[in-house]
Amino acid sequence: MKDDLSCKLDQSRVRQSFCRGLQSYHQAASVQATIAADLVRILQAQNLPSQLGQVLEFGCGTGHLTTALLNGFEIAELTLNDLVPEAAGPLRDILHQHGQKAQLQFGAIERLPLPQQLDLIISASTVQWIADLPQTVERLSSHLAPGGWLALSGFGTDQFLELAALGSGAAAPSYLNAGDWPGILPAGLELITLRQQAIQVQFDSLLDLLRHLRHTGVNGQATRGWSRRDMRQFESRYRERFGQEGSLPLTYDAVWILARKTTEV
Repeated sequence: MKDDLSCKLDQSRVRQSFCRGLQSYHQAASVQATIAADLVRILQAQNLPSQLGQVLEFGCGTGHLTTALLNGFEIAELTLNDLVPEAAGPLRDILHQHGQKAQLQFGAIERLPLPQQLDLIISASTVQWIADLPQTVERLSSHLAPGGWLALSGFGTDQFLELAALGSGAAAPSYLNAGDWPGILPAGLELITLRQQAIQVQFDSLLDLLRHLRHTGVNGQATRGWSRRDMRQFESRYRERFGQEGSLPLTYDAVWILARKTTEV
């Protein structure tokens, strides 16, 4: 069964999907929370100073990464960005809890004006939604100070492999494996850490799985709903091919990237 999805990213639909799932995202997105915490641990393993100057986090959502970042570092000047303006409430709550001031910017990171001479640009589980990722990474690099860090997580081509194998095309536009990233980074960025890992979650039914996708907003490319007949047929095929002792697995294919600016670009 196909989802009748366009290969071109509809950013307004993605924004609507994440906005719809905003209230449920923080609790439902446990995998994304783990990935965000791991990204901060990868950064801390480089023995950075506990106090950072200028930091930009984009695609911050409800603040999984923001929380991990503020638990790990003191930040002098913080800029937070998300596509969804409605994320302002949860982010302000986190900032208040940590006694942290920040500038909030909303909109697509590809087009927003960015601070200069940043010490860190960081983002978790967002870059897969950027259609022209090489151009955006080059732009981000140009706003890093010499010695500044770029810390990202995205997803590889096995993201939701079960759904893809059964004909779903509801994929983000920029799934990249770890081996693809050296070709994405522009001159002047030195690759420090590159890691890829499958993370599998289990659901009792297809309905539970689809609710998970809806509650986390990651089905932002889907363009139509399913009938009950569609659901029954799809679940039967899913169980036949991938079922595990009565459960339906869903695979996240996480990729972490850490790079450092060595020269001015």
